[in-house]
Amino acid sequence: MKTDIEIAREAEPKTIDKIADQLGIGEEYLERYGKYKSKVDLSINDEKLKDSKNGKLILVTAISPTPAGEGKTTTSVGLVDGLCHIGKNAMICLREPSLGPCFGMKGGAAGGGHAQVIPMTDINLHFTGDFHAIGAAHNLLSALIDNHIHWDNQLDIDPRRITWKRVVDMNDRSLRDITCGLGGVGNGIPRQSGYDITVASEIMAVFCLASDIDDLKKRIGNMVIGYSRSNEPIRAKQLNADGAITALLKDAFQPNLVQTLENNPAFIHGGPFANIAHGCNSVVSTKLALKLADYVVTEAGFGADLGAEKFFDIKCRKSGLKPDAVVLVATTKALKMHGGIAKDNLGGENVDAVTKGCKNLERHIENITKFGVPVIVAINDYVTDTKDEHAAIINYCKEIGVECRISSHWEKGGKGASDLAEEVVKIADSNSSEFKPLYDNKMSLWDKTEYIAKNIYGASEIIADKKVRNQFKKLEDDGFGEYPICMAKTQYSFSTDPLLMGAPTGHDVPIREVRLSAGAEFIVVVCGEIMTMPGLPRIPAAEGIDVDDEGLIQGLF
Repeated sequence: MKTDIEIAREAEPKTIDKIADQLGIGEEYLERYGKYKSKVDLSINDEKLKDSKNGKLILVTAISPTPAGEGKTTTSVGLVDGLCHIGKNAMICLREPSLGPCFGMKGGAAGGGHAQVIPMTDINLHFTGDFHAIGAAHNLLSALIDNHIHWDNQLDIDPRRITWKRVVDMNDRSLRDITCGLGGVGNGIPRQSGYDITVASEIMAVFCLASDIDDLKKRIGNMVIGYSRSNEPIRAKQLNADGAITALLKDAFQPNLVQTLENNPAFIHGGPFANIAHGCNSVVSTKLALKLADYVVTEAGFGADLGAEKFFDIKCRKSGLKPDAVVLVATTKALKMHGGIAKDNLGGENVDAVTKGCKNLERHIENITKFGVPVIVAINDYVTDTKDEHAAIINYCKEIGVECRISSHWEKGGKGASDLAEEVVKIADSNSSEFKPLYDNKMSLWDKTEYIAKNIYGASEIIADKKVRNQFKKLEDDGFGEYPICMAKTQYSFSTDPLLMGAPTGHDVPIREVRLSAGAEFIVVVCGEIMTMPGLPRIPAAEGIDVDDEGLIQGLF
């Protein structure tokens, strides 16, 4: 089997105007970035699509991630190709990849095998520059904060209470904690600060939740950057920052149109992390896709306990989106790991381990049904899988009343996902979804957090010291008590211990920190040892990436 990058390079892409034409998007709405990618002007909503009926929304999520891989993005792409293969008008909405994971351990995020979005190298690297715009917008606000303090500090910002850090789109642990303003009076006020990765920026969250450019500007202005000496919240609009930041994001805010290997349309736009942010592509691209296609496939980052929960409780709650079906992705190898098998021993058939690992699968199914959305399990087929291992998963799902389909999109493209696509259409068209968020806005912030921990993670309780408890109370006193919760925790386990696999229960969820995202309108609850600035692994993927003698990029995956 050829590598992902070799397969992508041998594809026969259509020029982007032809992909747009498949969706009924005229040339006047395209802002091209070369032959094969383009921005789509959102004015198309009012000028052409105002009365168009929405298509069906299908969420792809997964079991708890393992080093063996689940292939959620690959399955999402394969499903769209499968839907188109059976004659449906379908498209996909994905997040943009971050350079940090691309050069780190995770690699790129454009699918794999014969289920990819292209141009793969562009998408995984600078793409259309959206992340650079978001990083610049975030750091402009950082500069304005320090500049305001340097010149008289009329807002009486307390340098000890500034919550707004700086960002860079790279995994760089050395920047987690910094001291800025050193070197004398001309360099500002010395203070302790730090960097987050760009995808953890509140600008990214606001970018992906805003309904239009006016809403984007309003949310930017509402962002709280810190507190005054009298402990009152200071917002970005008080620094007159909202206009300039919106100007930096104006072009980036238009969705990016590309295609799959099988020349089916794809929006790739926005990219908040799922373990330290809300993990979903932009609302504007999802809503636009629903006007353009009969079936829209989107994904939420990492396992269903993180990505899907946030998709439902944050993105759908804030946007009014209502999913019609959920596809839960699993692999035999990942289930074996959840069944207690080490990564080095996954090669041989082990039906018993697969069956034990299905406890993790079952927990995710139970969680999804709490939102009232029908779910189907997709087995992301590996060529090393055995019939008995597949049968074990199918029989397990049958016993708990859930449909399960094998999907061979990695090897066979859309044709290999046709069975899955047929079942997804059947479920989505049944109109059986009765979507509802997990909890009510009126619950206290502490109770919302506890409710997620107990009902999604299987925890016995949440624990926090007095300082953190006071943070919850302060946020409620400041008027933010009705915001939803965005849990920042490890993606590898239902617990906060990444080594505790399967479906653990009775564990505690320690809360280390609480962060306000007043523009995005949610509260980030940081649990366990999760970092909002990841580090690179011992051997980063960057060491294997190069440009060959023909000028072609090698080593991306």
